[in-house]
Parts: sequence; C-alpha cells; structure tokens
Amino acid sequence: MNHADDVLIGLDPEQRAVAEAVRGPVCVLAGAGTGKTRAITHRIAYAVRSGVVDAQSVLAVTFTTRAAGELRQRLRALGAPGVQARTFHAAALRQLTYFWPRVIGGSAPSIIESKLPVLSEACRLVRRNADRSELRDIASEVEWAKVTQVGPEDYVAGAAKYHRTPPIPVEELARVYEAYEQIRRERHLLDFETILELTAAVMTEHQEVAGQIRQQYRYFVVDEYQDVNPLQKLLLDTWLGGRDDVCVVGDPNQTIYSFTGASPRYLTGFAVEHPDAAVIKLVRDYRSTPQVVDLANLVIAKGKSPHRVELVAQRPDGPKPVFSDYDDEPAEAAGVARAIRKLLDKGVHSREIAVLFRVNSQSASYEEALGKAEIPYVLRGAERFFERPEVRQAVVLLRGAARSAAEEPLATEVHHILAGVGLSPSPPGGGKAREKWESLKALADLAEDMAAEGAGLPAFVAELERRASEQHAPPVEGVTLASLHAAKGLEWDAVFLVGVTDGMLPIIYAESPDQIEEERRLLYVGVTRAREHLSISWALARAPGGRKSRRPSRFLDGLTGRASAPPRVASATRERRQVAAPVSCRVCAKTLVAAAEQKLGRCSTCPADYDEALLESLKSWRTATAKETKVPAYVIFTDVTLQAIAERAPVTEQELRSIPGVTKVKCDRYGEAVLDLCRS
Repeated sequence: MNHADDVLIGLDPEQRAVAEAVRGPVCVLAGAGTGKTRAITHRIAYAVRSGVVDAQSVLAVTFTTRAAGELRQRLRALGAPGVQARTFHAAALRQLTYFWPRVIGGSAPSIIESKLPVLSEACRLVRRNADRSELRDIASEVEWAKVTQVGPEDYVAGAAKYHRTPPIPVEELARVYEAYEQIRRERHLLDFETILELTAAVMTEHQEVAGQIRQQYRYFVVDEYQDVNPLQKLLLDTWLGGRDDVCVVGDPNQTIYSFTGASPRYLTGFAVEHPDAAVIKLVRDYRSTPQVVDLANLVIAKGKSPHRVELVAQRPDGPKPVFSDYDDEPAEAAGVARAIRKLLDKGVHSREIAVLFRVNSQSASYEEALGKAEIPYVLRGAERFFERPEVRQAVVLLRGAARSAAEEPLATEVHHILAGVGLSPSPPGGGKAREKWESLKALADLAEDMAAEGAGLPAFVAELERRASEQHAPPVEGVTLASLHAAKGLEWDAVFLVGVTDGMLPIIYAESPDQIEEERRLLYVGVTRAREHLSISWALARAPGGRKSRRPSRFLDGLTGRASAPPRVASATRERRQVAAPVSCRVCAKTLVAAAEQKLGRCSTCPADYDEALLESLKSWRTATAKETKVPAYVIFTDVTLQAIAERAPVTEQELRSIPGVTKVKCDRYGEAVLDLCRS
C-alpha cells in the first residue's frame, strides 16, 4: 500500500467512520461479529499512515496476549509496524520495571504467578485450614477486592456494600487478606493487581515519570472496554493525564464478567464522561446467518438494559435454530452426539463444531457420549495452552533437539520426541490424560503442517516461541467442549448450547436483577458464537428415571412455545414459610430453638447416629460442585445441613425436603445427586 486512503478500501460505512475518526475521544459500540478488530486496526493504520500520529506513540490495550499479538500482526500487514499492542498488565509491568531503579531503587520485585501459595501461608497465620478449592475461592475474592480498590481494612464494609458472599466468614477473609498483603510486602512480591496499582502510584507521585510516559504514549485504543475494572480504569486515566485522545471499543451485550469487578458503566457512560465524544455503532453482523442473528436480537431485546446493539445480518439465509428437550442428561448428550455425527457426515469440520455449557461439570456427559460415538473432542479450559506442563516440557525437549544436527524429517522427529512424553497413536478415554494428549497432538499437527511447507526443526521451534509470546495456540482437531465464559471471543460453524434450563441458565445463585441480566447476556454470547447451525437443548431430569421437574430457561420464554420457570420470589416465600415451622428433637422430642439444632433435627447434646463415609461423600460432592459452579461450598449446603442429611440418610425426595435447609430450589438442583449418594 502506498497511500493512506488505501487502508479504507473494503470497509463498510460504519467501519470507515471508525477509521476516519482519527482523533479522540471515540466510543465504538461493536456488536458480535461486526468486525471490531478490523475497524480499530484500520483506524490506527490510517492515523499512522496519514501522519496524524507516530506509530511509536500509539498504545493499544487488550485483555489477552493473543489479542495483542493479533493486533500487531494485522497492523504490520497494514503498513503500521511499531505500534505497541499490549495487555494492561504487560504495559504496566514494562513501565514499572523500567522506572523502578530510578524512583524506588534496588532490584525489581518478583511477580506472583499464582496467589495460592501465599494465601495458604496467610490462612495458616490466622489459623484457617483451607483446602485448594477454598483457596481458589479466597483468591478470587481477594482479586475482586483489589481491582475494586477495597483494602483489607475496608473489606468487611465493602463486602456488605457490594453484596458479596465470601467463601469464608467475612471477618476471617479480611484477616486472610491482610496477612496475604503483609507476606507479599515482606517478601518483595507483586501480584497482577499491585502491578497496575503501583504503576499508577509511581506516575502520580513522580511527575517526571508521568511526563516521560505521557510524552511516549499520546494515542490510546482500549479493546473490550465493557470488561474494564476500576483499577484498570484508574491506570488508563493516569496514562491519559487529562488528555482525551482515546478510542474505546466494546459491546454492552457481552458484559459477562461483572462478578470479577469488571464494570460496563465505563463503556455505557463514556459519552457522559466525554460529552464531545464521537459514538459509532457497528451493527452489520458478518459472522452469523439471519436466523441466528434474529434469535440473538430476540434474546437480548427481552432484557432490561437500555444499552443494546441490535445486529443486522449480512450473510445469506441458513437453517433455523433447533430447540430440543430430552428426558434426562445422558439422553441429551447422546442426542447431541447424533446431531454432530450428521454434521460431520455432511462435511462440517469437527474443529468448526462446539458444545457450550454453563459450568464445566456439565462436560462429563458429552465427553462420554462423543467418546462412544468415536467423535474427537477438545476440552477448552482457562489454562493457557503454552503454560500447560506437558507443552512446556515438550518445547524444552524440542528446543534441545533443535540444537543438534539431526537429519530426520521434521514431522518424524517431532512425533518421536512427543511420544516420549505421552503422545500415543490414539487418544485416552478422558480427563487430564485426554487433555494432555490433545496438547501434544496439536503440536504434532502443527509440525506436520510446517513440514509440508519445507520447514525444519529450528524453524518449528522458532514458530512455537513466537506463538507462545502471542498466546497463539495451534488449532486442535476435534469438537470443542467449553463453558460459555471460555467461549467468549470465539466462533464456530455449528454450536450446541446444552443444559439450558432454569436454575442453570440463569444459574440458581443469580438472584438480583443485575445478576439475572448478566446471565441473559451469557446466553446471548453463546448464541452469537454460531455462524450457521445453532441447537439449544435441555434435559427434563438429571438421570434416567428421575423426576422430570426441569423447565427450559426463562430466557427462551416465547421463543420455543414452552413455559418459563415460575417466579423465584414466590417460590422463595413458600420455602421460608416451610423452614419457619416448629421442629422437635427426633431423639428426646424437645422443641428445638437454635437454628443449627433445627437443621440437625435433634438437640446438640443428644447422640448423633450417621454413616461417616456418607458424610465424607457428601462433602466431597459439595466441594466438586462448588468448584465447577464457582460459588462458595456453603452456598450449596452448609456443614450442618450436610450432617443432617447424613444422619437421616433420606432415600426419597419427600424425606430430603423434610430436612430444614433443603429448599425446593436446592432439591430441584441437587436432590438427585444427594439421593444417589444416600441410596448407595
């Protein structure tokens, strides 16, 4: 390209408006599949090539390393190399490390990759014995507190203000938080949140540092602005220093991380903060068929948010979305596997098919069903590909082999090396072994692709290192199994949204209007992942022969011709009346007053008779369920309720419902699993 205007060729009118708005403030409301990355990269390239800004003065901020790498790659292709595209943390860490010797002195602190070891020590200091699952919950709560600028001394009040439900008593979590911060400071450690906080503080306290950074970066672009948290907003404002040459891009319909501290109000209120801002909407959806787009618009239109982007489909017609109900979860999984087999037989590639669910625990049925149908699948989790232990080990071995003068063909040598760390001709059954095999197989497939282009092992290792720096994982063969949160930002030809029942989507713990709306947006994200084929299904019971008490999600009401779930408030009112009834001790018949005794159904001094193995099984099940649904374990059932269940060992739903603390909602959600444990 020789002229700046060449960058504008091929853009639709709205994308071109974004590209030509070379001066801020600019707010781009970009719907799913509307080409937001294309719009903002062309905007940056047009500004650079037309001389509005120097490439070195641009800082494009993303939320993932991979997204930053993609931006840099596209900008190079558009003739704008040299633009800095980084995550908030990467940009802040680079600045903090550079200025540390000058303003603080001494060696820069070490970065904590995981909070869990330090939190484990903090728990011991406050005499709290926490297992790994509880530590993860505590870490999430500490991260929320830090990004929302709630310190240990303010945590109790902050938790009450924001209606937080911490995994341990609120005062105890405040003590753990305080101990964690003390250990971190004493050992000269930084976590990701402190990196942002310290960078902003150094700029605020040292004007010469602020001046140098602001002299360097004059032009800001922030992607996924609906997911910015208060700490990131503080750093962005500090970078800007009162200037307004900033372009933010986001989709209010895809705000699904509020529970982590992210706030969509920065996106929706941008025009209030900057009254002279240009606000441009990208609404032309190039990803999905009109049938998929229509359903997405209907789902989000029933919400209560005034900030919506209604999509306009640009693709030709496709098949209508399919709604299916099944008797039970195994039947649903088997039905989905049959439908996937039909798509494969029609020529749809397995890597272009996804099964999406609300919580990771739902994947087991689909792993089994796809395995029985001999359909390859891939489990997509939160762990980054190049940070998986097996991938790191393989890269080390490949790097070592690349230094020798081997003469074997690339694909042969890579297969030989990977076989030594677990790559077999056929995949194992499932679980961690399956995930490890998939990682190694992805490396082997990439080697075969590069071998076909004549590459050798040194070039292959160099490509792996480039991909690792940009978090660009190689494509893996197979149907993708992923949670809805993990699927954000991705797309497939065919998407199966499964387990779409009331109590799962929205999740049973979503009670406030804002929480319900976020669950609706989560369904919207799932729908908009599909390019052409979309199937939405649910099971009426958990297990074969179980009571068919489930209903399709209330978000589908009016879209499938089926009734939605009854209002939760009325149900909760009925449950409260039931719990309030007088309870007598089943041993001595004395009327029970204390809440814990009422739940147990006996006086605390009366002898307990229960199966210890059953209680341990119930606790193990609760821990696993809490981990998968990302809620504190006690929200599912308290320790007292679990002991009451173990003491009474109910075998029918009526017996289980008679235990105080087992509400109808919880019985519908967990009853079958609990009864299965009691019966066995």
